[in-house]
Amino acid sequence: MARIMLHICCAPCATHSIEALREEGEVVGVFVNPNIQPEEEYFKRLENARELARLTGIRLIESPYDPGSWNEAVRGLEDAPEGGRRCEVCFRVRLESAAEIAAREGCECLTSTLTISPHKNAALIHSIGREAGQAYGITFRSDDFKKKDGYKKSVELSRAYGLYRQNYCGCLFSRRK
Repeated sequence: MARIMLHICCAPCATHSIEALREEGEVVGVFVNPNIQPEEEYFKRLENARELARLTGIRLIESPYDPGSWNEAVRGLEDAPEGGRRCEVCFRVRLESAAEIAAREGCECLTSTLTISPHKNAALIHSIGREAGQAYGITFRSDDFKKKDGYKKSVELSRAYGLYRQNYCGCLFSRRK
């Protein structure tokens, strides 16, 4: 049975993703999200990811919260449009870290809940994920969790689990929109 590392951006997005992956192997979640600000928001999302891990019985690895490194990575891109270059850098920061953790934990592959959002470019996420996976010797799965009503299922499941659903991607720049 394969060990699949699932990068979790937030608990609501992970609900359907975990269900979809369980049929294929052991799911190990990783919460790597230095982009989420303010700090209270980060910890609210982390607590909900912990609760989902408890409810679904998966292991959750928590990466240290380091918004300073993320701010440095996107410096100069503060005014980039949502979905533009800043988001590309953000995906890269998180997926490279998730790939490193997946390799260290002995997972055969990595995928991300980021693709469940109808507002995210799955092809871009897959491209960045493949590069990150290659750098650490693991396979990045090109799952597009929004397909087959995945996003709708995630909304329903997060409601059923009583999870907090945020109204912005995570960074302060997306919050302004």
